[in-house]
Amino acid sequence: MSSAMDKALMALSLEEEDEPFDMPDLPQYKSTQRNNLSLVGRILNPSVQKMHNLILDMPRKCQKLGKVRGVALSNERFQFIFDNEHDLKDVLEKGVHTFHEWALAIERWTENPPPDFLQFIPIWVQISNIPINHYTEQAIMALGDLVGKAIDVAFDPSKAQVQKFIRVKILFDISRPLKTFKVVNLPQGGSTKVWYAYERIQKRCYNCYRLTHEQNACPFPKRQDGPPVAVASQPHVKIHVLDESDPLFGVLEESQVGLNPATGRPKIAKEVLDGMRQYLVLASGPERKIREERVKTSVAAAEKDLVIQKLALSLEPVPTITSDLNKGKGIVFDYKAHANEIPSRLKDGGGKKLMASAIQAGSVLGIEQEYSSSRTLSDSGNNEVFSAPFMTGSTGFGSGSFEPSHSGTKSKKVSAKRRPYKARRTQSKTQSKTTSVPISSQAMLVFTKESDSQGEKRKQDKQQTEKSEVAKRAKPEMVPSEGPSKA
Repeated sequence: MSSAMDKALMALSLEEEDEPFDMPDLPQYKSTQRNNLSLVGRILNPSVQKMHNLILDMPRKCQKLGKVRGVALSNERFQFIFDNEHDLKDVLEKGVHTFHEWALAIERWTENPPPDFLQFIPIWVQISNIPINHYTEQAIMALGDLVGKAIDVAFDPSKAQVQKFIRVKILFDISRPLKTFKVVNLPQGGSTKVWYAYERIQKRCYNCYRLTHEQNACPFPKRQDGPPVAVASQPHVKIHVLDESDPLFGVLEESQVGLNPATGRPKIAKEVLDGMRQYLVLASGPERKIREERVKTSVAAAEKDLVIQKLALSLEPVPTITSDLNKGKGIVFDYKAHANEIPSRLKDGGGKKLMASAIQAGSVLGIEQEYSSSRTLSDSGNNEVFSAPFMTGSTGFGSGSFEPSHSGTKSKKVSAKRRPYKARRTQSKTQSKTTSVPISSQAMLVFTKESDSQGEKRKQDKQQTEKSEVAKRAKPEMVPSEGPSKA
């Protein structure tokens, strides 16, 4: 009995068969209206960019505090819902957004996102060292396509160019490294290096030049110098794209299809190849030969023109040409170039604070200027000279007239001096006549005989004036009444 029971229990499944849940196709189950004013983003370096901090700090960083709210969708994806269309477009048009100095992939929400959603970010690239004989729109587009999909070119040959570079806006694939230069073979012979600088990109791996990790976490072999090296030098294996059973076999060459080694994108889109195959299959005999020749000539003609190649073969948008050379311009960050440089203010080993150095320099300069001016005045006959250590400096403060505070330095508050009562003042005046004048620690007054005589004269004039005023205010004495006269 027990063995039969055990077999029955073992036959039972502990997990019930779970049928999938069908989401009702009703308006109250959809957030389409709210998502229409939202941006969806992706964190590229999760080890540094924390989702909690990003949701709280990005509205302030984008200057949209109180106008947008963030939602954490997963550990790497997030959503920001805006109150109005204007703020959403303003944030989206700023280009590359960074958090903790690492880039973010941000796109506008779509109900049915494509497979490569959040795989590209728009970047303005500065292309320098362009060959002088190739300053044309199509040549610049081709150079921009080497690092991404060129979508905008800031170029106007009719205007003076004061910058040493041409700016091209590209859609950059975040799975690829950022190229710093590209060797270009010239048609007249020789080669040159075309250099690329990326605006608003703050940090990247200095080993493989990717945006998804730091150098200490790079999975690729470390390099000594120069561009990223290949993992291993393997013999080139040619991959055949067109089989013998393919209708395009013998019509197009292998070099015309497949991936472009310079850009990493297909030379001819899959939709275009499928259309060519269907076009050839529907015909036979002499008509098939005619259609094959048409396919050959049309593809050869499209390859000669970059614009037609993008439109007809690659199915990519044609870059727009703008005359605004500074459109969406941002800063080019290059931490490695200045990492080993020591600031000039620290080379002498002093390491003084800027405020303290400025105050000290201003005080010394002010003392020297005031001291020289006081000597000039004293030599010309001035009778009043101030001591140098207590003069006002060029910064407007005297030496020792300020004290530290939580916001810097501030001037000391000098308390008002209380005036003694009248009897005390009279007594001090009487004593000052008999005693000599003390020399103050803050001001040294020098009196000459001429100033003493002038002071006595002014004092006598003042006393006479006071006596005359008192005499005028005194009441005249009246003669006492003696009664009526005896007449």
